Amino acid sequence: MVVAARKGRAMASLLPSSPTATTAQPGFLGGWLSRIPLPKWALIVVAVAVAILLLLFLICIIRCCCGKKKPKKKERVSLCAVSGSTTASLVQPEMEDLEQGMEQTGRGKLQYSLEYNFHAQELKVGVKQAAELKAMDTRGTSDPYVIVYLTSDTKKKYETKVYRKTLNPIFNESFTFQVPQVEVPESTLVMQIYNFNRFTKHDIIGEVRLPLASVSLQHVIEQWSDLAAASKVEEEQLGEICFSLRYVPSTSKLTVLILEAKKLKRMDSHGLSDPFVKVHLILNRRKWKKKTTSVKKNTLSPYFNEIFVFDVPFNQIQNVDVVISVWDHDKVTKNEPIGKLFLGCRATGNQLRHWSDMLSNPRRPLAQWHSLQPPDVVDKALGLKSHLKLPLS
Repeated sequence: MVVAARKGRAMASLLPSSPTATTAQPGFLGGWLSRIPLPKWALIVVAVAVAILLLLFLICIIRCCCGKKKPKKKERVSLCAVSGSTTASLVQPEMEDLEQGMEQTGRGKLQYSLEYNFHAQELKVGVKQAAELKAMDTRGTSDPYVIVYLTSDTKKKYETKVYRKTLNPIFNESFTFQVPQVEVPESTLVMQIYNFNRFTKHDIIGEVRLPLASVSLQHVIEQWSDLAAASKVEEEQLGEICFSLRYVPSTSKLTVLILEAKKLKRMDSHGLSDPFVKVHLILNRRKWKKKTTSVKKNTLSPYFNEIFVFDVPFNQIQNVDVVISVWDHDKVTKNEPIGKLFLGCRATGNQLRHWSDMLSNPRRPLAQWHSLQPPDVVDKALGLKSHLKLPLS
């Protein structure tokens, strides 16, 4: 019996202990959690909330590092790294489009007619009426009248009568322009409506610009057009001239070949000109040498093909300006300049490029077309030194 009891106790010690009989020692995490005076469900809620916050924080970091945030409309754009014309092209067009859209609203509209006589080569412009004009006076009305002209001849302008205190004037006036058929596609008809003011400058209400190349003049045209904001500067077309340059350093010869001109400004009452060309050499801002072509009668597209040779030492070629000017010859009155341009190291644009090409290609004639510029603009750019004049006693 004793032996049996001992064997039973030995077998019992080898079997696993019952959970109710013994308690396991708690770990570090379990001991730390047992010290928090919160129920188990509260701890679980806190743990889930912390996990969610960590996840959101991680997503924000990823979006800030990898994503690109689009700038808002009201945010300022930093242009420190952008300068010059690039800055204007980035910012200004949007503002100009906005202002232009605001200016072109509420100016009114104009009814007009066009008729071209191919036999007489005359353009008849009828100014019919205007409607819903913008009020320019404090009393809510305007005193409108219309100015009509062609861009090919800005000196010849017609005006309608002034109509008092109305925003819907009826003009019913017509004007005739002498326009050769070949020049019709190059002309633009301009009709500007002004508000008459007896004591101050007349304010422009709006204008209609119609390129004649965009309309068919095979039949009479009558239509309405909305008034647009008037152009700030009327660019007068003076014409173009073609000539070639050649310089030979070994012989110090500068050759200027005047070839032809086209689309010259009308200077005579009959709509033509008597053009000729002057070639001036300016040395150190003083007039040095001059050559003149023959006069071509009654034409706006003269052909010269006249050559001039100047002696210019190589050590002076950098200080020389070549001035090309087109003039209208008049037997009775003084000759009038049509337009000018100059070439040299002080020139800009196409003139400087033409001059640089000539110096880079010695002994080779280089021809190019150039647009004429207003004489006073060229003279100011040249800054010629005047000779000393003695005062008259």
